[in-house]
Amino acid sequence: MKAHDGMYIDGAWRPAAGRDTIEVVNPADEQVIAHVPAGTAEDVDAAVRAARAALPGWAATAPAERAARIAALRDVLAARKDEIAGTVTAELGAPLSFSQSVHAGLPVRVAGSYAELAASYAFEERIGNSTVYAEPVGVVGAITPWNYPLHQIVAKVAPALAAGCTIVLKPAEDTPLTAQLFAEAVHEAGVPAGVFNLVTGLGPVAGQALAGHDGVDLVSFTGSTAVGKRIGATAGAAVKRVALELGGKSANVILPGADLARAVAVGVASVMGNSGQTCSALTRMLVHTSQYDEAVALAAEAAGKYGDRIGPLVNAGQQARVRGYIEKGVEEGARLVAGGPDAPREKGCYVSPTVFADVTPEMTIAQEEIFGPVLSILRYEDEDDALRIANGTVYGLAGAVWAADDATAAAFARRMDTGQVDINGGRFNPLAPFGGYKQSGVGRELGPHGLAEYLQTKSLQF
Repeated sequence: MKAHDGMYIDGAWRPAAGRDTIEVVNPADEQVIAHVPAGTAEDVDAAVRAARAALPGWAATAPAERAARIAALRDVLAARKDEIAGTVTAELGAPLSFSQSVHAGLPVRVAGSYAELAASYAFEERIGNSTVYAEPVGVVGAITPWNYPLHQIVAKVAPALAAGCTIVLKPAEDTPLTAQLFAEAVHEAGVPAGVFNLVTGLGPVAGQALAGHDGVDLVSFTGSTAVGKRIGATAGAAVKRVALELGGKSANVILPGADLARAVAVGVASVMGNSGQTCSALTRMLVHTSQYDEAVALAAEAAGKYGDRIGPLVNAGQQARVRGYIEKGVEEGARLVAGGPDAPREKGCYVSPTVFADVTPEMTIAQEEIFGPVLSILRYEDEDDALRIANGTVYGLAGAVWAADDATAAAFARRMDTGQVDINGGRFNPLAPFGGYKQSGVGRELGPHGLAEYLQTKSLQF
């Protein structure tokens, strides 16, 4: 695989400050496919200095020009979608068809939405005798995960560009090649030097240096709740803004009268997509006791069809972690109806599509984020019981409700402690705010709410 041996700083690829490198491994066959530099605090400092120097000029750029650069970036990403999809498949392990449609396709839509928002957003408004301005927050330190490597980059960089901010990106060490492709696209799109900068490296080194740098005004992080807490503490000590999109344990609530077969099929697909490595995956299926056995049979059958269609997990550590959770589920008394802890292949970081029945709310697999293709099915007695179970974790990122009609489903969803809920299979909306309640995060991504995260307000009284 093609890889740069330097950092993208101030509009050019520059040698890294140190000599250490990170191996990029294909999880499908566990072969090393590339090496990238392991960035240091010195690299981060150089990138932040470039971003600060570029900030006044980019912040003063007309919104229409910022929109034009984002539109150009969208077009470059669209033109290179096959290369992007192949790179994601190589370093993440996602099936090529999924990489083409989701990993390469979704970021183009999101970038396009911010090209439009940058041109139409009300950066100035009159309130009484005041004029209120929405101004860029400043230099953004963006730390992104490996599970949706390009989407998560675009979901942070595009709104930051639209707001007039400059950016230093530290991508996940498992998927740095996709981030390097993105840096190439930014350059090709004509974004001015220093506005976007890339430092590859390890989280405890480059990520920590970025989160704690005095020249960074906002840290936008997507990843685990544990790491998010540490970043929040670091930023809080400097009274620095944070946007945190963290873990989830989302409930798929199937109420009596719903289309059971469809609700189960969509729920299983949510858990198996991207090999279960999706923070908003519907990993807890809640079914009324009268339909429980039927739902379990449908879910087991649906999961069985994913055996040859599911990719590996991102690395051997993640594989071991997910298999450990499956073993824990069996140990605590849940009943396996599909899959199990045994690796389905001799080579590669694969885990079998797994479904547990007879799961109770206090079980580990019903409380903790597994981040693999593992579904827990829980029974409930009535709507109040379903709500208690749905809200009974520390997370609140996403969810789904199925009912005989949209009004019934929506009424239940309004009582859920979660940031986004799909009603009877509602379609993904790239303009709708995405983010969590409770320990699932702080702030929102996507659409105008995502743009607002990168703005601060100033009022002038006349």
